[in-house]
Amino acid sequence: MATTSTAVESARAVWQIDPAHTEVGFGVRHLMISTVKGHFTGVEGSVSVDRDDAETARVDVTIDASSIDTRVEQRDQHLRSPDFLDADNYPELKFESTKVERVGDDRLKITGDLTIRDTTREVSLDVQELGRVKDPWGSERAGFAASTEINRRDFGLTWNQALETGGVLVGDRVSITLETELVLQSED
Repeated sequence: MATTSTAVESARAVWQIDPAHTEVGFGVRHLMISTVKGHFTGVEGSVSVDRDDAETARVDVTIDASSIDTRVEQRDQHLRSPDFLDADNYPELKFESTKVERVGDDRLKITGDLTIRDTTREVSLDVQELGRVKDPWGSERAGFAASTEINRRDFGLTWNQALETGGVLVGDRVSITLETELVLQSED
């Protein structure tokens, strides 16, 4: 019987984002004196990873642009309009990882391509692993928190209004935070 010498591969796991336990939030300066915060309610995605090596992870996330929610419907309608996200013409925001690096015991740096309004830019997320558990129904779950900051102008979101006292209505820097819970779907 002939044998082949191939390396034993680690189990590949596929995890799905649990949208009921995931939040993609953001904050942006308003009138240069406060921060408006909001989130997206329509989030889906997956993570595929070798169980023993987080640096092999492949992260894909899709966000429904029309699901933006700042608790003020008039503002949300403006954010969905062509002045900002133009959700009718660009219904999705997407993130696809290109590199994952371990930077500490429970810390990762995930770099990838973020696409907003058909413009793609590289961003890096600072990620904290929050742990893994079995839920009461027998599913394995994992939690993560992540953050980054982007310049909205880099994605064609340039609308603004000058203030008569100086400054602008909307800041350019947007802080992004993610709290996500993943559910194990399969393992090879």
